[in-house]
Amino acid sequence: MKFFDRIMNLFGSRNKKRQNAQSIIPFRLNMLLWIVGVLLLALTVRLFYLQVLQGTSYKAEVKRSDTTTQTNNVQRGMIYDAQGNVIVGNQTHQAITYTKGANVTTDQLYQIANRLGRYVSVSNKNSRLMERNEEDYYLADKERLKSVLKHVKTSDEDSEDTKYNKALDYLSKHPGAWELTDQQKNNARIYAAMSGAYSLSTTYIKETGVSAKELAAVGEHLNEMPGVKIGTSWTRNYPQGKDIQSLTGTVSTTGLPSDEVNSLLAQGYSRNDSVGQSYLEKQFQATLAGSKSQTEVTTNGNDVTKEKTKYPGKKGDNLVLTINAKFQKKVQSILKNNYSAAGNQYSTGVYAVVMNPNTGAIYAMAGIDRDPETGKETPDEIGAINHPITMGSVVKPAMVMGALMDGVITPTNNTLTDMPIKVAGTSSKGSWFNHGGSANMAVNAPTALEVSSNSYMMQLLMKEGGMKYSPNAQITMKPTIFAKARGYFNMFGLGVKTGIDLPGETSGYTGPADQKHIGSALDLSYGNYDGYTPIQLAQYMSTIANGGNRMRPYIVKEIRGTKANGELGPVEYTTRPQVQMTIPASKADFNVVKQGLYQVVHGSNRYITGKALASVKPSISGKTGTAETYYKSHSTTTLSFAGYAPSDNPQVVVALAIPGASNSDGGANLTMAKQIFEAYWKMVQSPKDVSK
Repeated sequence: MKFFDRIMNLFGSRNKKRQNAQSIIPFRLNMLLWIVGVLLLALTVRLFYLQVLQGTSYKAEVKRSDTTTQTNNVQRGMIYDAQGNVIVGNQTHQAITYTKGANVTTDQLYQIANRLGRYVSVSNKNSRLMERNEEDYYLADKERLKSVLKHVKTSDEDSEDTKYNKALDYLSKHPGAWELTDQQKNNARIYAAMSGAYSLSTTYIKETGVSAKELAAVGEHLNEMPGVKIGTSWTRNYPQGKDIQSLTGTVSTTGLPSDEVNSLLAQGYSRNDSVGQSYLEKQFQATLAGSKSQTEVTTNGNDVTKEKTKYPGKKGDNLVLTINAKFQKKVQSILKNNYSAAGNQYSTGVYAVVMNPNTGAIYAMAGIDRDPETGKETPDEIGAINHPITMGSVVKPAMVMGALMDGVITPTNNTLTDMPIKVAGTSSKGSWFNHGGSANMAVNAPTALEVSSNSYMMQLLMKEGGMKYSPNAQITMKPTIFAKARGYFNMFGLGVKTGIDLPGETSGYTGPADQKHIGSALDLSYGNYDGYTPIQLAQYMSTIANGGNRMRPYIVKEIRGTKANGELGPVEYTTRPQVQMTIPASKADFNVVKQGLYQVVHGSNRYITGKALASVKPSISGKTGTAETYYKSHSTTTLSFAGYAPSDNPQVVVALAIPGASNSDGGANLTMAKQIFEAYWKMVQSPKDVSK
């Protein structure tokens, strides 16, 4: 029994514990549910407070707070010559800048501009003030706007923009009804610069010439002018002289060029940004400009609450040119020092190109533009790519090459008689040494080049045109002869754009090519009809020099970054020589022409034209040229030359032209060529480095 009682007691004890545990669980669960209920109630009350009672306020606060990206300008890339010398650099200036707020109103801009105008003087040179800028500033004053609108017919249906445009129209039509003082014009320039900036972009109010007094005054009152800061700007400088500007181009100093504003704005530029305006600066704008810095800005209304740099910006990459700066200056001085010897009273300029015939690299591109009316001369290196010139006999090697390729002569059968050419409807045309026929003689192709025979070239053209010449006979050639002859010239680069990496290149000038002008086809054959640029002359002679590869000329050798210490950084791009066309002619054909070019300088005929270059070492091969031209009613002559050296292993080509010369016997073209070749071997490449 005792055992049984113990068992029962044990069982009863366990049941009691189980009952106690079961009673505790509902209590805890109920407590948890009460806590959750209280929390949900608190959350509901809070949501009611936020969404219903304070919803409007918080929505307004969200709208007032904004996070956007602020941009700032970086230093422009520099331009170096082939030896690493800076030819276009940057000069640092202290500047007054303005960063436009995210929600700045017109009235606020107006007030800031007026305050800043008390301390800073901005000239029209620093910021060009247009009539529309003055009108916008005048109407930025609310009272003045109201006053103007009283004179304008408006309706309740007119939008604010419509009313504003009517006010602008009124000011334009009534200039006497309003006028800005000098101080207001100063403020208007500042206002225009500020208005032209994008939201949270930084623009220059005054980039250069900021005085110490202006810096001190602005610094003292910065807290009164939100967005105004003292910063840094850069302008271009030219350690090797400003003459190079006519080749490298210029950078705008008063914001975006007016003729390109819309396209540049579409690319993300601000109205007051400086951009390349011409030539290399314009062609490589994206490379030189770099990448603006980006700062994430959080604003609350007009107050900046947080700034975080997202991208520090990247200085523009640098251009390394193929040009040797010292040699470039030397070639320019050679042209200048010898120009008057050509008799330049009616001349419009002189131009020269020095080129590597095997790669297309330009070592120098020099030029002088001259106004015959005033005699004023200005550096014009870029004229070598955009001034078509009637070159004269210098193009005769292309005529001979065309005849060889056409099959009207061959390397072993190319002898003709130099004699005056007389066809019906034209005057007698002859070589410079044989106008009357007293010096008739048999000449082969090399000798025809040596003595510069016009007659030989005209006979080649007639053969290409299927015409059998006889004195005083009618011309039986069809106008298609123009296209045929020009087609061969084009192969070598004459009369077509060379593709040089500079904007503004022209293809030259082509005369009429109809039956009415068929007699002019004879003039075309010896270079006295169409016009070619000096860069085309250099490319054409290079094509002959290297044996038939027409190389694209180029002036930018590399694009390079910048090291932390400011020195030239790693190479990011290298220009590779580009063959535009391989001439479909045999080596024997080229040998005929090359022999003729050698004889032009080293031949023995008494009518040799390039003997003045025979003493230059290494040996020169080339072709002289004269063309009969006119300036108004004055008879003039184009003097030209194109040649290469050494004759047996061409390393350099020199091409030059002097349009409108009046002294054809002075040999100014040959003097210039001689001095340029000599300078090249002294300053660019040693003759000892020439290897076969």
